Amino acid sequence: MDQLSIQPQLTPMMAQYFEIKAVNPGYLLFYRMGDFYELFFEDAEIASAALGIVLTRRGKHLGQDIGMCGVPIHAANDYLNKLIKLGHRVAICEQVEDPKEAKKRGAKSVVKRDVVRLITAGTLTEDDHLDARASNFLAALSMVRHGEADFALAWADVSTGETFTADLSAEQLQDELARIDPAELLMAEATRLALVERHFFAPSWLPVAHAAPAESFDSEAATATLREAFPGGVFDPSALSRAARSALGAVVAYVRESQKGVGVALRQPVSDTTLRHMAIDAATRSSLELHQTQRGQQRGSLRQVIDLTVTAPGSRLLSARLASPLADARAINERLDAVGLLANDTLLTGRLRADLKAVPDLARALTRLALDRGGPRDLAAVGKAVSAASALAGHFARLEHAPTVLLRLSRTLVAAPLPLASELAAALDDDMPLFARDGGFVRKSYDQTLDDERALASQTRAVVAALQARLIDETDVRSLKIRHNGVLGYFVEVPASHGTKLLEEPHRQSFIHRQTMANAMRFTTTELAELEGRIARAHEAALEIELRVFASLRQQVLEQTDTLRELADTLAELDVTTAFAHLAATRSYTRPDIDDSLAFAIHGGRHPVVEDMVINEGHSFVANDADLSGDDAIGGGRLWLVTGPNMGGKSTFLRQNALIAILAQTGSFVPASSAHIGVIDRVFSRVGASDDIAHGRSTFMVEMVETAAILNRATRRSLVVLDEIGRGTATFDGLSIAWAAVEALHETTGCRALFATHFHELTSLAKTLTRVSNVTMKVREWEGEVVFLHEVGPGAADRSYGIQVARLAGLPEPVLARARQVLTVLEQRSAGTASSSQKASVLDDLPLFAHQPASRPVEKDPVHIALDATRPDEMTPKQAIEALYQLKKIRDDARRS
Repeated sequence: MDQLSIQPQLTPMMAQYFEIKAVNPGYLLFYRMGDFYELFFEDAEIASAALGIVLTRRGKHLGQDIGMCGVPIHAANDYLNKLIKLGHRVAICEQVEDPKEAKKRGAKSVVKRDVVRLITAGTLTEDDHLDARASNFLAALSMVRHGEADFALAWADVSTGETFTADLSAEQLQDELARIDPAELLMAEATRLALVERHFFAPSWLPVAHAAPAESFDSEAATATLREAFPGGVFDPSALSRAARSALGAVVAYVRESQKGVGVALRQPVSDTTLRHMAIDAATRSSLELHQTQRGQQRGSLRQVIDLTVTAPGSRLLSARLASPLADARAINERLDAVGLLANDTLLTGRLRADLKAVPDLARALTRLALDRGGPRDLAAVGKAVSAASALAGHFARLEHAPTVLLRLSRTLVAAPLPLASELAAALDDDMPLFARDGGFVRKSYDQTLDDERALASQTRAVVAALQARLIDETDVRSLKIRHNGVLGYFVEVPASHGTKLLEEPHRQSFIHRQTMANAMRFTTTELAELEGRIARAHEAALEIELRVFASLRQQVLEQTDTLRELADTLAELDVTTAFAHLAATRSYTRPDIDDSLAFAIHGGRHPVVEDMVINEGHSFVANDADLSGDDAIGGGRLWLVTGPNMGGKSTFLRQNALIAILAQTGSFVPASSAHIGVIDRVFSRVGASDDIAHGRSTFMVEMVETAAILNRATRRSLVVLDEIGRGTATFDGLSIAWAAVEALHETTGCRALFATHFHELTSLAKTLTRVSNVTMKVREWEGEVVFLHEVGPGAADRSYGIQVARLAGLPEPVLARARQVLTVLEQRSAGTASSSQKASVLDDLPLFAHQPASRPVEKDPVHIALDATRPDEMTPKQAIEALYQLKKIRDDARRS
């Protein structure tokens, strides 16, 4: 059946639906019908399953029932949240004309509808949809066939307007996207295929990647688009590479399309290539658990432990800095100077943090206003932020020699537009609705005309009662009432016996007869009719005035957009700086010495996350030193070979040094007694085992891929942390790989490195490689037990204590006994205490585990049995003494037997 033959079967509403749906493919269409958003056909089936709402059937199309479901307008945000989090994209289709206008065109005319917004994971602006303490980036990836880079990225947080670009090689893509962590990633189909073909398309991109039309990546067309999106002459699109221009153009086009002509509200793009930062690859971010644990939880991550910010923008900035530590010694020290002053002046820091707590999210409020999606609360947020900035500026007045960073922040705070804050405070009420269309947000006495209209609207009863009292006096009819119903509106009602009086002179000119009933007569008057009209118009008139006030205030705010954005950045930076100062003061963090050397000397270093955990459990953390310092004269940094038992703390020690380096270059004090760190260009951490079975990679394969990346990309200025390389394969294969990796790090890379291993044979490399040193995790054996001291000291371990750890894990005693038996034989064989013929057969001579007699259960000490039966809380003092004598008797009897 062709399109022409089925067209007559469509109702006008369905025809409109299909027309709108056709121009918005790939989106679930929220089609406005009255007080509901309705979904039809496949959209309804998807939404019904995703949201857990009832799927109904109504009407038919091409002989099939039309599936449909709907969500109420007032609860739409909750449903939208669920859909977006599940990866769906939604088109919001609203009624764009008054239904009365549609009726004028004919009884069967359909109200005009159109999509007013496309909602996707990367274009969210409402607080209901966003994590207040996390950025929400939309990214676009473009590819060039030749030029200065293979690829370019552009990314923007639509909710704050922050916009960035970067030229990248294919090898950098995964690491940079892991740093940015976009909510949505756009690329042309040709780019995706090229990445897949070159094995650069990461599986982690699948949930967020979307195909975009190739024409949106046209670098020539992008030039005009970018000049229009970023007017003023400050930004020059031609200064970008062709790839970066292409990617940024795609971002702007996507945002513009999603906002349906409202605008893009993006800030001037920042070229990320001009910002020097420490490179951290995706595997290292996961290994070090910077923003979330390997289980995907924020609790237990470095960010969660060190984030003492008191505002959402401050938390977002801290997260961004943690993702991109600086690699410039001067810039790092400027941040540390500011933190140091505030850490030493806890009174000033406390006052600043107390005032910052009241600062709202200025950046996101400003963006919503710019997109004409803001409300009265966003205006209030702007006013409160400006007022808070002025108060914060006052705290810096007494500082005579403030560091560079604090001087810069103070200048911006002083320049906050106070007249704007005063105007907003005078205009806006204390209790405000979410939307301007709800009214009631303008403060009383701000606009006299508005006050008059409100008085009429809110004092209807008093006005009507006053008119009723006057009419009673004029007619002398004490039973006269002014009433209201939905049919007649306001009317005068009198008993039937008094009705004739109002029909006669002198009242007949004033009272107009409306209705006669059995017991009453109803009238109206010219005055009452005018009052009714005024009352009906009062609410509407008041709302119109309020909307005009809102529009005026919004325009005043937008005229100072650049100033307010700079102020928002300043408030966030001040929050991060004071948070780092508070962190240093309350947790005994110390200022690191940062320079351009190859130093890495940590004294009394602690793992920030583990320390926080053990302190909360009432324990203390064992601090350790690490010195990997080197220089170019001796060929690079030192490499420590770390040996020791499982559970001895090797992984904690390795990770803590990497985390200390990252914290230092973020601009934070560090958990150590002292720290001297030469700027590190890259941190690599390969600690712990993981697999990627879904994509055909075993644990060992993942280990080798990550190790290869480290050996190929580390430089002399890098810090490398490696744990248990080679343990995932046969012993001799693994030992050989680990041996060669140590030599490569020493001879070729020359980086500062920590290399933990259970291959004790590697410790002999310290004799031949000048920058290799052996250190070990200390243990003690006491009464047959192993005590892990968690201390690092010089030397090499000769045992791994694996069986002792297995016992702690709860392996059955027969298994442990068998393991000890086999270990003894293997150690004798390795030590050469058996003859060659014995070496060949000694394991064969061991009885099989299954043939061993079942071990006898361990008999419990009778004293312990008696103690288990004792209930001290239920005993009197006399009974306790008797119990003690009884225990002594049991012990003596046991000894005699």
